[in-house]
Amino acid sequence: MVDIISNRVQEAYGSFRMPSMFGQGTDTQQNGGFSTYSMLKRFGEAGRRQRQLNVDHERMVRQQSLFHIKEMPITHVEPELKPIPGLACPYCSPTESRPQLDADDRRRSAIDILRVTTHAGEQYARVNNPGKFDWGVWCPHLAQATRVRRFSYPQVAGAVLPDERVQEALDTAAKESINDKRTELGLAENDESFDEDSYYSAMLRNHERRAEKILVGMRSKISNLVLRITSWVLYKLLPCFMSGVAAHPAQIDMIKRAIEKHPDVPLIFLPLHRSHLDYIMVSFILLNNDIKCPLVAGGDNLRIPVFGSILRYDGAFFIKRKIDPLTGKKDHVYRAILHTYLQKCLTAGHNVEFFIEGGRTRTGKPCMPKSGILSVIVDAFNDKSIADALIVPVSINYEKLVDGNFVREQLGQKKIPESFASAASAIMKVLKARYGLMRIDFNEPFSLSELIKSLRKSDMRDNYTPEMRRLQHKPSSSSLFGTDVVQEEQDQRQLIDNIARHVVYDSARATSVMTTNALAFLLLNRFRDGAPLSLLVEALDELRAVLSGVRDLGFTGSSEDVVRYAADLLGPGLVTKEMRNGQLFVKPVVMIPNVIELSYYSNCLIPHFALESIVVTCAGLLKREAERNSNTDRHDHADEVTIGRGALLAACMEFAELLMYEFILCKPCQKLEAVLENTLQELCMRDILAQPEPEFTEEQLMARKLAHNLQCDGLDVDDEELDDYFDDQQQPNSSTTGRYGAEEDDTRIHFPAEKHCNRLVLESVLAPFTNTYSAVASSLHQLLDGNSIVESEFIRLCIKEISARVEMGDCKYGESISTDTVRNCLKVFQKRSYIEITNNNGVRLVSLQPPYDTMAELQSIVQQVHTFVPV
Repeated sequence: MVDIISNRVQEAYGSFRMPSMFGQGTDTQQNGGFSTYSMLKRFGEAGRRQRQLNVDHERMVRQQSLFHIKEMPITHVEPELKPIPGLACPYCSPTESRPQLDADDRRRSAIDILRVTTHAGEQYARVNNPGKFDWGVWCPHLAQATRVRRFSYPQVAGAVLPDERVQEALDTAAKESINDKRTELGLAENDESFDEDSYYSAMLRNHERRAEKILVGMRSKISNLVLRITSWVLYKLLPCFMSGVAAHPAQIDMIKRAIEKHPDVPLIFLPLHRSHLDYIMVSFILLNNDIKCPLVAGGDNLRIPVFGSILRYDGAFFIKRKIDPLTGKKDHVYRAILHTYLQKCLTAGHNVEFFIEGGRTRTGKPCMPKSGILSVIVDAFNDKSIADALIVPVSINYEKLVDGNFVREQLGQKKIPESFASAASAIMKVLKARYGLMRIDFNEPFSLSELIKSLRKSDMRDNYTPEMRRLQHKPSSSSLFGTDVVQEEQDQRQLIDNIARHVVYDSARATSVMTTNALAFLLLNRFRDGAPLSLLVEALDELRAVLSGVRDLGFTGSSEDVVRYAADLLGPGLVTKEMRNGQLFVKPVVMIPNVIELSYYSNCLIPHFALESIVVTCAGLLKREAERNSNTDRHDHADEVTIGRGALLAACMEFAELLMYEFILCKPCQKLEAVLENTLQELCMRDILAQPEPEFTEEQLMARKLAHNLQCDGLDVDDEELDDYFDDQQQPNSSTTGRYGAEEDDTRIHFPAEKHCNRLVLESVLAPFTNTYSAVASSLHQLLDGNSIVESEFIRLCIKEISARVEMGDCKYGESISTDTVRNCLKVFQKRSYIEITNNNGVRLVSLQPPYDTMAELQSIVQQVHTFVPV
């Protein structure tokens, strides 16, 4: 039967030839076909043997290749070392400032903490429950919340009122009430008709009841249970509106190592304040990394129903922003309770967190520090309440601000107070939107005792020039954060202010640059009229190269993808996209109020470029002045104009003094003149400006070589003295007196034509601020003839003046409309005694001070400020 079937197959398909296993074809039969089943079977066995031989041969080739790879030396390519942001100052904190991040830590990248649960999943099961089923694999967020470490959070409120400081404050307040009553009744001090003892007892009881009420409203009720519940809720809610929360695991490890080194020392977290989400997220990260959560100082405006109670159990204690209800009269009771409560918390081992800027920044750039609560911590160290404290600056940034925007306040309108309805509505609105990535960076912890010791030993006063003393921030007399809670000497106050400014400066430098920051900065300062996608990509590549190694970038990937992503995230209200000539064209929305909101994201980068902008702006100012004096055409002969280096640095110092309340341009341990000189050198190295290399004679070269050899032998020879000696021999007729009263050295600064666009970009960085200052100076004429105007009303007049200039085209920067910038300008004018701000029954009045109350003097002020406005 099989033979019949094989014959039928042969007839149907014809003859075919079987290839020989030895490479030669043979005819199975004369017609080339199979005639029997046995021949077909032999053919199948031959095919199987051939396939097996092929498999064995391939296996042998793979094994030989594998042995060859194993024997070859492996080239080890290590990931690139990343810059270390947020390290402590090596001068102010020499011991603790040594990098606590090793090479392996520096190669690690930030992680999304919303997708990493350290206490849930298989790893926890293997360590704690080997061989057992772990439900945390299926419920990681719940397992994470239940398995975090428990800490002891003792309540200290009961020890506050009996404290000696509080009792003395109650006695002082009661005695002041007696004096106020005598004044009200018109009685003399020795008038016996007034029963002083009974009135004192009554007032003392009133102040005691008030003290109890203050303490109840202030105290925190931090709870492990509520912290865990909040952690689980955040794990569920945050992914609804944020793409991630990035933090660096090496920074967390750095804090843990600092805690191991100082186990009984409290941590003081000092974040820069951008959003109400800041303090929640700091505690969230610390809790889920087994670090004790801090008590957080929050404004009493957040003490609203439900949400205020949740915050209180999460560690918040509420304080008033204005602690003196009456102008010129201190609230001794409130101050004593706040001071004592903080000291008791530190003594009990609580960590503390407060915002060194006071409130949230309304402009996107860091604010001047408020040192009130910091002074309490320093006082606790001085009186031995605590042995030491670890200061941990925290940098926080968002791709898109969760709190919305502050345009309303920048336009001069009043802030809408928080309420339960507004908070609930805001939460519902947030959950429906998209806010991108949040980035939190914990800077290197440094010892408060070591910092104070270093500052006192080095005598910081010797490091300050007269200009730097004028740049010192004057604390507010009405704000809690700016009012001295403890009585200090002037040196102590300067020490605390130096620490606060140092923290803000370091935190600003360590703040990660987000995608929206980079795009908004480029659009407002380089492509204000818009640009094709290709140009934006090139500009972003250049910006990333400039920031590389100096600032940490909170994004990766190609610049084209970054631009597209950031433009989508900002939305059509701030950035428009359209197709032009087959290419995507991106343009900022520069009309008010949209441009004010867009500038918020751009301003994050302004402190980084502020020094360069000051130098380039002053260079342009002197260049225009030189062109006017030489009667040359600046367009045809721009590359021929030069300016003196000495005059440039003098102008930079004057410009920096004008911006004293806008930026912290250098650390307190640095000299501003030296920082400006370094900035000029960097600009020259990048060919944005140019100065010739110094040429020395043979005698000068020999003297320098001799000085170098003597220094190598251990002898102290000042190279600068040799420079001064030979400068006169090199060019004896070089010194001239410039406009700014400084002797110009012979070094001439040139303006390379090919970098003209770069200079224009840097000039535009500070142009919105100088335009605001110019408008405020012009508005001072409304104070002539002895007029006094309420401060809030005068600010509205200034905003109106700026808006009119923007509408008329005299000012092309709509972001110049800024209430915060106007206030800072008024502080400068008050510091220079141009104006006087007085309190009249709680109303702040602005008036001119002699001799600046004449039109001629006002014109000189306007001209002085307007000088720094770029053309």
